[in-house]
Amino acid sequence: MTKIWQFSVDFNGFWYNKRMDIAGIVIIFIIIIFSMVLHEMAHAYVAYFLGDTTAKDEGRLSPNPLVHIDPYMSVLVPVLLYVMGGPIFGGAKPVPIDSRNLKGGAWGMALVAVAGPAMNFILALLAFLIGHFTGLVYETSYIGFFFREMIFANLGFMTFNLIPIPPLDGSRILYAIAPDGVRNFMEKIEGAIGLFLVLVLVVVFGSYLSEFMANIINGILDFFLMIVGAA
Repeated sequence: MTKIWQFSVDFNGFWYNKRMDIAGIVIIFIIIIFSMVLHEMAHAYVAYFLGDTTAKDEGRLSPNPLVHIDPYMSVLVPVLLYVMGGPIFGGAKPVPIDSRNLKGGAWGMALVAVAGPAMNFILALLAFLIGHFTGLVYETSYIGFFFREMIFANLGFMTFNLIPIPPLDGSRILYAIAPDGVRNFMEKIEGAIGLFLVLVLVVVFGSYLSEFMANIINGILDFFLMIVGAA
């Protein structure tokens, strides 16, 4: 019998067990790919509905994970973070958007950006509601593990992507409401510099980032528990 190594974190009454066996890693891998594909599809579809066909033309409306995932940010980084402990976060291939074609200008781009994290929030909420009312989310079985990881992984993706540093989704939302000076600065650090800042944030300040994200996830879990009258 394969031994299961576990280390636990108490998230608002959820005994959050990380399974280190092969089955646990496979479940995490499936959840990561599924969640990231829907995240990217949400970006692509909102852009398409707002008038830009760039993502559609490049096949990004497809549920095929091969057109969305990045081997490092979509798979390696989230799995390693899971193994090391703390909230899971990562990224996929950026959805190509031509903002000149979007209705609403910067606000249209903000809607495209928020669509991805919103999808992760919806997935987490659905997993919580189904898991709570069936009781499965509280079980120690693999099915309970699946529901808990669907919640935590998606809340982790949502929180991480809302950080307002280019090229993360939060930067697009900030851009829509920021004054010109901030917009000019954000445009200058877009691309390699922005990506470098994100990597510095993850590598150098990873422990603080994990704690920050865990606090936000706890707050959202409070909200979920309040919805079902369990707070």
